[in-house]
Amino acid sequence: MKVHTTNYENTFIEVAEDCPAAGGEIPPMKGESKTVAGIQYEMISKNPYKFTSDDVLFKVFAERKDLTESELEEARKQFFSKGQACMRCSPLTKRYGWGVHNDENGKIALYACDSPEYKEFTRHGNMKTVKAMKSSR
Repeated sequence: MKVHTTNYENTFIEVAEDCPAAGGEIPPMKGESKTVAGIQYEMISKNPYKFTSDDVLFKVFAERKDLTESELEEARKQFFSKGQACMRCSPLTKRYGWGVHNDENGKIALYACDSPEYKEFTRHGNMKTVKAMKSSR
C-alpha cells in the first residue's frame, strides 16, 4: 500500500491571496464542538515544532471520527493510503491569517501574517515559500 504525506521541509506556507484576516485570528468554536481550524490551531499553537502536518491532519480526522486508541494505527494507515489535502488547504492559512513554517524535520509552527517573523520567513532566500490555496477560483 502506497503511503502519502502532506509534510513539507524547509518551507513556509503563506496565507492565501484572498485571506480576509489582517492578522492571525483564533478560530471560533461552533457551539460546543471544535472546528477543524480550532483543533489545528490548538494543537500547533500550544506545541510549536512538535508535530508534522501529517500528525495534525490525522489528529483532526481521528478526533472528528471519535476513534479509540486501539483503532488509531490502522486508521492512520488507511488515512494516508490516499492523498490528503495539506496545510495549504487549512482554514488557518485560507481564512484565519496564519502562515505555517515547516522546519527541516517537517515539524510545523504558526505565525500570524502581521508578525515580524512572518515577514522574515517570506524574505528568506534559503527557504521555499508557497501560498495557501485561494478560497475562490
